[in-house]
Amino acid sequence: MARGWTECSGPFAAIKANQYGSQLPTPNSQLPTPNSQLPTPNSQLPLPILTIESTCDETAAAVIGDDCQVLGECIATQEALHERFGGVVPEIAARAHLERILPVVDTAISESGVSPSELDAIAVADRPGLAGSLLVGVIAAKTLAIAWQKPLVAINHLHAHLYACQLSALQSSDRQSPGHSGSIYPCIGLVVSGGHTSLYHCTSPLDLDYLGGTIDDAAGEAFDKVAAMLSLGFPGGPAVSQMAAQGNRHAYSFPRSMIHEEHFNFSFSGLKTAVRYAIVGPGQQDFSRLELSDTVKADVCASFEAAVVDVIVRKCRRAVKQYACDQLIVGGGVAANLYLRERLQEAASEDRFRLSVAPPDLCTDNAVMGAIALEKIRRGEFASLSLDITPGLQRGF
Repeated sequence: MARGWTECSGPFAAIKANQYGSQLPTPNSQLPTPNSQLPTPNSQLPLPILTIESTCDETAAAVIGDDCQVLGECIATQEALHERFGGVVPEIAARAHLERILPVVDTAISESGVSPSELDAIAVADRPGLAGSLLVGVIAAKTLAIAWQKPLVAINHLHAHLYACQLSALQSSDRQSPGHSGSIYPCIGLVVSGGHTSLYHCTSPLDLDYLGGTIDDAAGEAFDKVAAMLSLGFPGGPAVSQMAAQGNRHAYSFPRSMIHEEHFNFSFSGLKTAVRYAIVGPGQQDFSRLELSDTVKADVCASFEAAVVDVIVRKCRRAVKQYACDQLIVGGGVAANLYLRERLQEAASEDRFRLSVAPPDLCTDNAVMGAIALEKIRRGEFASLSLDITPGLQRGF
């Protein structure tokens, strides 16, 4: 598996004319229209498929084979591009995707040993995410679907994060067949990441009822902003968590917004402001002029992390009880947070429900979780060439 831009940054020449060029439309061929029909798979169990992910700042592609096995994967990260800004800059992210999408796809396919003619479908995340980033992935997928005459499948990025929780079981020898993975359903699903903090009631991998989510900052975004305040670098989540492990979680009494509310919405903007006041006090003081000891930074991080986790765990426990579920599944970048995982496991033991958290390497954005496309293929749910992006998070996602 190729991860990191230095590992999969082969030149565009890597997409050799003798490998792909003969399958591209010629200048004199009739151009497809949005209503043009793409083929559908002939097999009942369509494999392998190519999946593409470009919702934020990771450019990723994977070839998924039998039993959801990863035949080839490539991820090009952008951390170095965004580090000096302390967060993802949408325009920079989109331009980087544009430069990297074809080499990333080329690397994943080459690693898999599967030729384009052997692919049964092309899947791409079309929602939600940054508009420019989504656009690059969707256009690339549609172009390849036309050139290679493959079915197109649209993926909901958030639903895919939850599907990542199942992949280890589906890939193991005692797994149930994908598409019949009903043993964990119904369940409560939590997606907690840099852009989203959402709760769902799930009756299948594709049938999710939105219960609530953040009304302002997502949990991961709050981590990044606190890291920026403390000059801990980017991405902020791992840096804050590492510092928090050395601190006192009771050093600061930060707010737990909406923790006692009966609904399932979240709010972390007030917590972020409280952290700012704890560091510099009210006003617009320059963080760069602060000289905080490592002890103070560790205590701030530990107290902040405890506040975020307290709210998330409380909401999850309430949702599991209210919907009479015995399973909680968790995905997204913040799901890799060790303290969150520990607290959720404690809650699962106390309340006697099962907990399934995505493996750490599948918590951050990746194309492997695009294996959820297999579920859509079995339902016969395909996209047309009129497929468009849906950047925003709306009710029902």
